[in-house]
Amino acid sequence: MEKEIQSFITYLHNIKKTSQNTELSYQRDLTKFRRYAEENGISDIQGIEWQHLNGYIDSLKAQNFKAATISRNIASIKAFYHYLVKLGVITDDISVSLKAPKIEKKMPGILTAQEISDLLETPKGDSDKEIRDKAMLELLYATGIRVSELITLKVSDVNMQMSFLICRDNDRERMIPFGHQARAALLRYMECVRERMLTDENSDVLFVNCSGQAMSRQGFWKLIKHYARKANITGEITPHTLRHSFAAHLVENGADLKSVQEMLGHSDISTTQIYANMGQNHLREIYTKAHPRR
Repeated sequence: MEKEIQSFITYLHNIKKTSQNTELSYQRDLTKFRRYAEENGISDIQGIEWQHLNGYIDSLKAQNFKAATISRNIASIKAFYHYLVKLGVITDDISVSLKAPKIEKKMPGILTAQEISDLLETPKGDSDKEIRDKAMLELLYATGIRVSELITLKVSDVNMQMSFLICRDNDRERMIPFGHQARAALLRYMECVRERMLTDENSDVLFVNCSGQAMSRQGFWKLIKHYARKANITGEITPHTLRHSFAAHLVENGADLKSVQEMLGHSDISTTQIYANMGQNHLREIYTKAHPRR
């Protein structure tokens, strides 16, 4: 089955033009399924029957995996089997029997405007690291881009004169503006710090770590946790929290969903709709607290 999985990943990369993170996710899920099959004495894709698929999903439930994780594994298996049928490796798609568990949709965690201000003002020193960190945090909140997009930005992606950046997602591009505070922080980093931190003067990578190499996801994760603690933010915070906060604050202050969708890079506006729902919930809370005949 390993050969078919690798063929599928190659197909995703070359034909579907999926991101590296997506490919790694599929490979991780399918490798876990392959190991389950081998532990049950099945090494060939032709030997897998629908009861084996259901047994695998039951094993995930028995290990107390979250519904979202199980749903993702089911989606990976379905995509894999769809590919195998299309390729003619198998004739019947037995994955159609798999049903994804219901996922309770939770409102994403966001920071208040004051918490955002506290967080962004925390790196206020003059060290190269703090100047870089402030630029990264300001730009992340100013644009709502994903952390994977932030750490792969190139200098050539940023138009300082017009205050916007180009974010690339596979074969799609989106243009996102940023405000004067993010511009000031970014300009200070680019003019005073970046060149000193670089090990390769020909590199076009915008943000680099203390070793002069491209910043990693793990590195930025530690960075944001560090400043959240210093800002006395007690709730759970991840790099995605700033993306959620960006979107929620825009909608709360009157931005239309279509524009927010474009800036976030959502393919379906229903994904963006959650931020409008958050605004409605906020209004309902205010009403309940303040209306005399609530």
